[in-house]
Amino acid sequence: MQKSASSRTLTGVALVIGSCLSLPFGAAVAAQLFPVLGPWGVTSLRVAIAALLLLVIVRPRPRRWTRQQWTAALLFGLSLAAMNGFFYAAIDRIPLGPAVAIEFLGPLVLAAVLTRRLPDAVWVGVAVIGMGLLFVDGVVGAEPLDPLGVVFILIAAGFWAMYIRTSAKVGAVIPGSGGLAMGLVVAAVLLLPVGIPTATVIAADPQLLLLAGITAVLSSVIPYSFELAALRRLPQRVFGVLLSLEPAFATLAGWLVLGQDASPLRLLAIALVVVASIGTTLGIRQARRRAQDTDSGTGRGTGSETGPEAGPETGVFTAPIPLPD
Repeated sequence: MQKSASSRTLTGVALVIGSCLSLPFGAAVAAQLFPVLGPWGVTSLRVAIAALLLLVIVRPRPRRWTRQQWTAALLFGLSLAAMNGFFYAAIDRIPLGPAVAIEFLGPLVLAAVLTRRLPDAVWVGVAVIGMGLLFVDGVVGAEPLDPLGVVFILIAAGFWAMYIRTSAKVGAVIPGSGGLAMGLVVAAVLLLPVGIPTATVIAADPQLLLLAGITAVLSSVIPYSFELAALRRLPQRVFGVLLSLEPAFATLAGWLVLGQDASPLRLLAIALVVVASIGTTLGIRQARRRAQDTDSGTGRGTGSETGPEAGPETGVFTAPIPLPD
């Protein structure tokens, strides 16, 4: 029992790390398409390609869905379209590392709202300090942040929090990856008006389609599949704080692909968010182990998770803040 719960936790953590690795490198590739297609055009093309790939792979059957399942998928698609569009509009104006750091305010605030234990609040505080240092570095550094870019990334942050909530809801009410596939279809339809003009550009230069396909796999198919699976194994508040690893990988991707340097202040901020992520991961494992030891000692071990991380806080079950049904 203990081994099974620990394995689920480790798998969930590994999935989040995989998402954090894939997303920023996909964004770095996408940034190279902005001069030709524009940020919203790249967003539309990327989401459309990802939707087509998942439709072929997953083959969802939405005709059998209930109203609750359709509502969850529609809200999920809305969050995907807005989160990705405003994020790309932001990184067209500000560096990748600071953009991801500011955007993290969305899931960070969500994690702070959902946390119920003092150690979790402490780790959230450490992550907040790291995010603050990244923001200060972007303001006082050699390259000031574009104000409109900051506005775009703050909007993306709000939709990122919505994405976490709606993704958990989709994972709870729609089996498998069908909800993800249809969510991407919804996002592709919403982005269609800004994506149509890119069709003529792509037709003139098919190599752009290849780059867009790579972006779709790295920025949509891999991370969203991983995150949906992770939310079935980890509480949403822990999932949110673990995503604090993403600014570190975004800074690395910006340096390797886009030639964006990392200052000592930014490296210090990255160290803080990594420490917060490790602390959160260890905290949930210890809490589950203590809960299982207590259940074993009282003869209540039943084979299900009954500790503090089960029930309302876990994405597979009822969400703490109910979503519209």
